[in-house]
Amino acid sequence: MTDEPFPSFPAPPPPRIGAVESPLTALSVTTSPVRKTLFFLALPVLAEQILNTLVGLVDTYLAGRISPAATSAIGLAAYVGWLASMLLMLIGTGTTALVSRYEGSGDHDRANHFANQSLTLASILGVTVFCLMYTLAPWFAKYCRMTGESFDIAVTYLRVDAVGHMLMGPTLVGCAALRGVGNMRTPMMVFVVINFVNVIASCSLVYGWGPLPTLGVNGIVGGTVIARITGAMILLAILYAGSAGVKIRRGELPIVWESTRRILRIGLPAAADGAIMWSGQFMFLAIISRLADPPLGEIYFATHIIAMRVEAFSYLPAVAWAAATATMIGQTLGAQNPRRAIRAGHEGVLQCGLLSVGIATCFFIGSRFIFEQMSADPLVQAAGVRPFRILAMLQPFLVTSIVYVGALRGAGDTRFPLLITIVGTIFIRVPVGYYFGIVEQWGLLGAWMGMFADILWRACAASLRYARGAWIRTRV
Repeated sequence: MTDEPFPSFPAPPPPRIGAVESPLTALSVTTSPVRKTLFFLALPVLAEQILNTLVGLVDTYLAGRISPAATSAIGLAAYVGWLASMLLMLIGTGTTALVSRYEGSGDHDRANHFANQSLTLASILGVTVFCLMYTLAPWFAKYCRMTGESFDIAVTYLRVDAVGHMLMGPTLVGCAALRGVGNMRTPMMVFVVINFVNVIASCSLVYGWGPLPTLGVNGIVGGTVIARITGAMILLAILYAGSAGVKIRRGELPIVWESTRRILRIGLPAAADGAIMWSGQFMFLAIISRLADPPLGEIYFATHIIAMRVEAFSYLPAVAWAAATATMIGQTLGAQNPRRAIRAGHEGVLQCGLLSVGIATCFFIGSRFIFEQMSADPLVQAAGVRPFRILAMLQPFLVTSIVYVGALRGAGDTRFPLLITIVGTIFIRVPVGYYFGIVEQWGLLGAWMGMFADILWRACAASLRYARGAWIRTRV
């Protein structure tokens, strides 16, 4: 904690019935026991994140049954899709911070206003993401040294996938607004539908079930796009009905520049954070693709993609607890209770940290089984086991950094996390990975040394920032 006293707050207003309730548990976000409230806020987000990841995991599994080239191409598409999500953070982070702060203060109408403004901005950004992905698809494939079949698969996949990402803007930002008012269940149910539709549609199109054509790898992306369109339509219908805590009002959709400025003031550092992180990850991916000439280089690349997909089952609980912590901190600061806000962040790290220990243990013990299930290629299986076991041991540190950064963003403090990302990505992950992977020729394990060092840095820096307590005074 900082040595400075807490800022002076006026007496909080009486809570408005329904304004700060979690629909899942009927617990008050601002007054119920922190441990119990945070846990039940996080559970639906955890389910949502797992379901969202299963969309990509199913795609990777289906590609692994086709060829390493298909796995590599779809892995590249996943990285590019991650960039789309990072850009949408420009809107989503500001949305959650502002909606939760006003909801906590009892001003539901103002919270709903910012939700509507964010949906308009997300729609504009979604179209922009579509144009960028479609235009730059060949460049992304060439940058990762893809040729022949891998190049063709990657370009086609990216361009079709761009359609789905165009509609993911309103979906992700709508979910961010719902979390801001404490509704974690509705986003979860939307992703239940997305996941179910993706499995059925992708498998049907890949294998040509019934009257459908056999499309192979093109069927994977076709099913994914169908699932994302379905999810977006359902969420927008829910928001239009207004039964979930946020309501679309046509009169509040046109852009109000002052509101846009406030959303972007919080979101721009978060978007820059995401863009820099993605750029660093993409450079890191380029290092992976240059560890060796084909066919060994392709083996390393496919191994890396599988490892990152599986690691998401540790990463995503952290994202879930980070989202729950951000909601609680935003509403609690709106209700003018900084001490409760501080406790929420520490509790989030404790709860998710314990979960990450169990997941890390499963990763370490089951690493060989995991790779045997995710790829039919014995070389891919052999290349991944040892590095993945080391990565497993670092999962508690990864979780710590993600939850504390989410807590800072919930308070509107997005600039310091940007600094953490700049240092970790540009000065640690990429140069260390290049040195040990390319210069010293340690292969995949050498490249991952940069990733290991970056994880440790982020955990230390985020923990220190949160403990100092300056984020309490962040203005939104």
